[in-house]
Amino acid sequence: MQLQETNSPFSKDQVELLNQLLPSLTPVQRIWLSGYLSATANLGASVDAVQTGAIAVQASAPAPAAAPGASREVTILFGSQTGNSEKLAKQLKGKLEQQQFQVTLSSMRDFKPNGLKKVQNLLIIVSTQGEGEPPDNAKSFFEFLHSKRAPRLEGMQYSVLALGDTSYEFFCQTGKDFDKRLEELGATRIAPRVDCDLAYEEPAGEWMNQVLSSLNEKLNANGAAVNVAVSATSEEPVETVYSRTNPFYAEVIENINLNGRGSDLETRHLVLSLEGSNFQYEPGDCIGIYPENDPEIVDAIISRMNWNPEEPVVVNKDGTKQPLREALLRSFEITILSRKMMEKFAEYTSDPRFHELLAQDRAAELKEYLKGRDLLDLVNDFSPWNAPAQEFISQLRKLPARLYSIASSYKANPDEVTLVIRAVRYEAHGRQRKGVCSVYCAERLQPGDKVPIYVQHNSHFKLPSNPETPIIMVGPGTGVAPFRSFIEERDETGAAGKSWLFYGDRHFRTDFLYQTDWQRWLKSGALTRMDVAFSRDTAEKVYVQHRMLEKSRELYEWLEEGAYFYVCGDKNNMAKDVHEALLQIIEKEGGKSRSEAEAYLDNLKAAGRYQRDVY
Repeated sequence: MQLQETNSPFSKDQVELLNQLLPSLTPVQRIWLSGYLSATANLGASVDAVQTGAIAVQASAPAPAAAPGASREVTILFGSQTGNSEKLAKQLKGKLEQQQFQVTLSSMRDFKPNGLKKVQNLLIIVSTQGEGEPPDNAKSFFEFLHSKRAPRLEGMQYSVLALGDTSYEFFCQTGKDFDKRLEELGATRIAPRVDCDLAYEEPAGEWMNQVLSSLNEKLNANGAAVNVAVSATSEEPVETVYSRTNPFYAEVIENINLNGRGSDLETRHLVLSLEGSNFQYEPGDCIGIYPENDPEIVDAIISRMNWNPEEPVVVNKDGTKQPLREALLRSFEITILSRKMMEKFAEYTSDPRFHELLAQDRAAELKEYLKGRDLLDLVNDFSPWNAPAQEFISQLRKLPARLYSIASSYKANPDEVTLVIRAVRYEAHGRQRKGVCSVYCAERLQPGDKVPIYVQHNSHFKLPSNPETPIIMVGPGTGVAPFRSFIEERDETGAAGKSWLFYGDRHFRTDFLYQTDWQRWLKSGALTRMDVAFSRDTAEKVYVQHRMLEKSRELYEWLEEGAYFYVCGDKNNMAKDVHEALLQIIEKEGGKSRSEAEAYLDNLKAAGRYQRDVY
């Protein structure tokens, strides 16, 4: 539609300029311009304010009603194990509400699937656990959607943001499964699925922007565009906010080995100062530590590739440079290999064995090769390499933070945080292997050093809101860390609820972590009872699940009284064994069948009374 001089207040030259500009604008640009012109008229925003950048966007008036086929109602569902998906879902909710969408935000566990047919705009943010499994709070919704009960969804448009880890074979599998299933049910993508590795912030932000643009374009096409107003703001200094992308450098206060002389384990009691960070945390939260790689491995890689350790290399998309050795120490992951990484390196070697390994019919052999090997193995095993340092390291992913459960109460220790970290060392493929962060903390962090950290909140592993509610905690080894936080918190606040800890390790004499703390809390009443299992002190190995079965009657009675049940630690073995023991206890003491016992546990999960922090 052309603007005419005769029916407008513009001059001939202005009409010509407007007719040249308007057809070239995208729907989003038209929305912005409409809101800007409205705001300058209503608020008198000056040209000077625009030129100085002192302009902030805010909602100005109720949004116009959407035309048929478009809706301002958006449902965001998240499936989260450690809290990343939930955090992103909340960010997306804020962005949508700024543009006057009506947003329903829910975990998948809390969402009633019967209402799915009413949803027109569905946005899913979900992580993947272990071997392609959904997180605990997404399992019931995942199973419903993949069952015969799932409804047809032809009236829905959707998009999926998947979080994962490329070092796992089934990278982002849960997100891929949701994306595929929604399409099968007739829903239409409003934006393509995005799969994120551990450094998820940038791709997640791009996905959010694409979703917002697509939603607005659809509304604009149906005559329901958003008017965005503009208001002037002052440029006041903003207090530094420390986060995952802007970590706080915490000073090491204590770094002590908790294991006794003669133990074949090394478990560090690491206390960090939070003074100046403005961090707050709750029992159940984690600390993310950005470690440094082993200098010996870094130097060996540089030597094997004949690189100059001082060569400046780009480490970020913004062009930030570091000397090569520093970049390999602090910026890039060098201890985990994946198929995706191998494919990227294929162009740098002519070794036929390397290319044969990537063949589709050699998948099992490749999987076996990747297990337990690192970048040094790769450059040693396949040669010659024709790889300039900058090109080669650009194929590596960023060095991710490692998460550790907090073992202290903020209320009792507001200026510090305690972590429990067991050093990982083992022999594999002819070399001594070391956990990147655990050995960094054990061998190279001294009191007075500073380490980059952030707080990772976990709303899915929390004490009951009622301090009188009983709690049962199962945490062998370093899995006991969050329960030290739980009990210290309850001791500090004088909570009246009963508490029961099942703890296990190898030897009573050398490996009983925080023994004096538990004894003190048992004496004060903050900890009601404690059962221990030291697997190497008896001819037949005894673990925490065996102690649970021995106390089955009392444990079931606590559950019937409303106790919350917590598990922290190894996912592959311990958590499965504890789950099985719990089912057996419910069957035996409750007189239930296996299916009834499973339903009992499902109800505990739904009520938030069965919580797991497993890895």
